[in-house]
Amino acid sequence: MPHLHSVLRRLLAVCSAGALGVTTALVLAPAAAADPATTVGYPSGASATRYSGLAFDACTAPPLTSVQAWNASPYRALGVYVSGVNRTCAQPQLTASWVASVARLKWRLLPIHKGLQPPCGARPADAKISLTPATARSQGTAAASQAISAAKALGMLPGSALYNDIEHYTQTDTACRTAVLTYVSAWTRELHRLGWVSGVYMNLNLGAKQLADVYTSTAYARPDALWIARYDGVDSLKGWTAVADSKWAVHQRAKQFRGGHDETYGGVTINIDTDRVDAPVATVALPYKVTSTTALNARSGPATSYPVVTSYAPGATVNVVCQAPGTKVGTTAVWDRLTNGAYVSDHYVSTASATGYTAPLPRCTYPYQVTATGGVTERSGPGSSYSAVGTSPNGALAWVTCQRSGSTSGTTKVWDRLENGHYVSDRYVATPSSTTYSKPLPRC
Repeated sequence: MPHLHSVLRRLLAVCSAGALGVTTALVLAPAAAADPATTVGYPSGASATRYSGLAFDACTAPPLTSVQAWNASPYRALGVYVSGVNRTCAQPQLTASWVASVARLKWRLLPIHKGLQPPCGARPADAKISLTPATARSQGTAAASQAISAAKALGMLPGSALYNDIEHYTQTDTACRTAVLTYVSAWTRELHRLGWVSGVYMNLNLGAKQLADVYTSTAYARPDALWIARYDGVDSLKGWTAVADSKWAVHQRAKQFRGGHDETYGGVTINIDTDRVDAPVATVALPYKVTSTTALNARSGPATSYPVVTSYAPGATVNVVCQAPGTKVGTTAVWDRLTNGAYVSDHYVSTASATGYTAPLPRCTYPYQVTATGGVTERSGPGSSYSAVGTSPNGALAWVTCQRSGSTSGTTKVWDRLENGHYVSDRYVATPSSTTYSKPLPRC
């Protein structure tokens, strides 16, 4: 009965809400979707961010001047060690100010937690995961909490992906394997409960294979993204030995394909590992100014028909998390989602574009795993009568932008619009509700 605790929490929340005479349940945790595809409880100001391209990671986060110099490089994402008892290098540069400045330079960040390591691997001196499953589970939960606290202190927001660095370990030790998988599962469940995306970094043959072997196991929560180490010089996110291309298939992969070496750009040399990435990364809000001459209304959704929840004075600073389509105001149909979950029309915000989206702000998306064993059919509209236009395999991330009503499937009429414009039935996606709309997703 692995989900009893979550169910009791939800029942207690609903009962408490009724006792208080309110109409909305005070849900303390998202509904417990069965492992391996646990749901994610994104808070109102969350959004996921994705990066596709070359990245590098360095033991120590480089100075901002070095990152500026590396604008001449082919890289636009950087792995940073944000937390963990086994972090090797000091991080004097890694501050909230540094993160904000790097984000303004249009770089993406891959936050890494290097915590407890396998009891049958990694470095001998490393602090290790317990061989006792119950303890390993508690350690995984604690690791997620530690990583979230560190990421928040650096200005990273819910919806960000956090990557747990698990170094190589012996593949023939069953107890060790169970400990690692239990630890990673608990890491994933806790991140999901608190509204963050779960990533894991592993050696391809000495770790990732074992994770792939339990991809559909109901004993373990499946992480959302897999970042492998394989120093073969092959810059590809497909054709991984023992990890089928159908697993972690939809913007869920990264590969460290070249180990430590020096590269120089803009006159600055850094010792790096080289990565190919198509995966979720950190979400960082960016500040802009209100350009209206009167108070700017912030609404609960991306349209003027939504209720006003607050307002901002002319010249005020608003922290924008992501951008979404909505009703047209002035020259643009773009709306900006703020860190408090409210939306303002981009027409009255000092972003670079007056008509469209502005880099590096991401589109507002909320990834959830596909639960259908055989995958889910993507359709051109919100119903089974619409033409099939694609397929997302089991465990793929459905990058959901909004929800709307359509034909009934199982217990729900809700259909999820994906970032690619296709629709899938919410029945086959691990959103918090199996019958109705899920917060914080807006209506399409």
